[in-house]
Amino acid sequence: MNRDDTVASSDTAPATERRRSPRFRPTPFRARRVIAVGGGKGGIGKSLLSASLGIELAQRGQSVALLDFDLGGANLHTCLGLHQPQRTLSDFVLRRVESLPEVLVETGVPGLRLVSGASDALAMANPMHQQKLRLLRAVQALDVDVALLDLGAGSHHNVLDFFLFADHGIITVVPEPTSIENAYRFLKAAFFRRLKALERVYGISDVVEEATREHAHKLPSPARLIEMVSQDDAGAGAELADAVRDFHPLVVVNQVREADDLTVGEGVCVAWRRFFGLELDYLGYLRHDPSALESIRERRPVLLERRDAPLAQDVAAIADKLLAIPAPKREAI
Repeated sequence: MNRDDTVASSDTAPATERRRSPRFRPTPFRARRVIAVGGGKGGIGKSLLSASLGIELAQRGQSVALLDFDLGGANLHTCLGLHQPQRTLSDFVLRRVESLPEVLVETGVPGLRLVSGASDALAMANPMHQQKLRLLRAVQALDVDVALLDLGAGSHHNVLDFFLFADHGIITVVPEPTSIENAYRFLKAAFFRRLKALERVYGISDVVEEATREHAHKLPSPARLIEMVSQDDAGAGAELADAVRDFHPLVVVNQVREADDLTVGEGVCVAWRRFFGLELDYLGYLRHDPSALESIRERRPVLLERRDAPLAQDVAAIADKLLAIPAPKREAI
């Protein structure tokens, strides 16, 4: 999932000019992949997956920056067995330090460094647009193979923007109806957040506004919305369809306990494609592993303690699939 390539323009400029006019001056790229781990609710294992995947990638020789983007309840350092670092994400966003690398700390795992979550939760809960933009540009410029973002729960605009910013957005679910429903809501909210950014680029603001107004109580599916735009302007509909193909999230199912749970991931993807008309790929699962909870209590990640643990095997399989996805070609924000 490539990050948004929208452009800014005056309202009077022709659509073709708006599409070609860069929003910001390009900045150098160094981070080779940006991965975001999100979900529709708390307590579904986002931080466990983020920490474990960061360790796995680092042990494969990747340079990894693990960033705690849960602005209201950061706990990624605990999953890594670390005490709260003195410098955190707050220091960068609130300009107490000038650069993001200044708040990167060593984790004890070679190749893996951490930007700990905000220590000033109230001050960071709703960063201003310029603060968020500066943060994302800083992530984009990190000199690492992988920048891995552990997102907060819910579908607030900031969470959605961080998810959409990533090259690969991973949605985490557990095999429970409420979790799956929340995942669908999260993905639909993320799609419409992306669509909002694309409206002006493709000259479809009026059509989208009319469609969402007519379906105020139940928004149309992405496929239906593209169809409505195409009916009004076939060219704009085709271009919009091409643009939204970049919205291609990945699914990980956590807390798999029974054989039936193994079918949840593919089922979620099939239902999403059928009802929403967009691609969603199954990345893998994490089996229920009592040793994972015990390792958190002991502040020793299970991937460092037991490489033969079910969790370690499952994370390795997820990393295989993730690294098999071609490295993205990205535009500057």
